[in-house]
Amino acid sequence: MANDIQIRRDKTKARIRGRVSGTPERPRLTIYKSLKRIYVQAVDDTKGITLASASSLEKDLRASLKNGANIEAAKAVGASIAARLKEKGITAVVFDRNGYVYHGRVKALADSAREAGLQF
Repeated sequence: MANDIQIRRDKTKARIRGRVSGTPERPRLTIYKSLKRIYVQAVDDTKGITLASASSLEKDLRASLKNGANIEAAKAVGASIAARLKEKGITAVVFDRNGYVYHGRVKALADSAREAGLQF
C-alpha cells in the first residue's frame, strides 16, 4: 500500500516537472515534507542552482516551533523563504508542489509565502 502511494506521487511529480521550470527572474519554489520536518527551496533550472532555501530544521525556527512538521511550521517556513527571496529582489515564483496534494502543510506554506509578498 505505501509503495503504491510513493509510485503515484512519483508519477505526479514527473508530470509536474515536465510543465514547471524555474528561471532566474521567476524561480521554481519546490517543497519536500517528511514526517518530522518541512523544507522549501527556490531553484533556477536554467543554471541548476538553488537561489534560497528554508526549513523547519533551522535554529531560529526550531526555537519558536513546538513541532517541525505541522501547519504552524509550514507557515513559518513559507514566511522565511519569502523574506529571503525578497532580499534578493525576487517577488514572483513558480510553485512546484512536488507531487504532494495541495492541502494541509503544502497549502499553509504556499498561503504564508503569498501573504509575505510572493506572487505565484
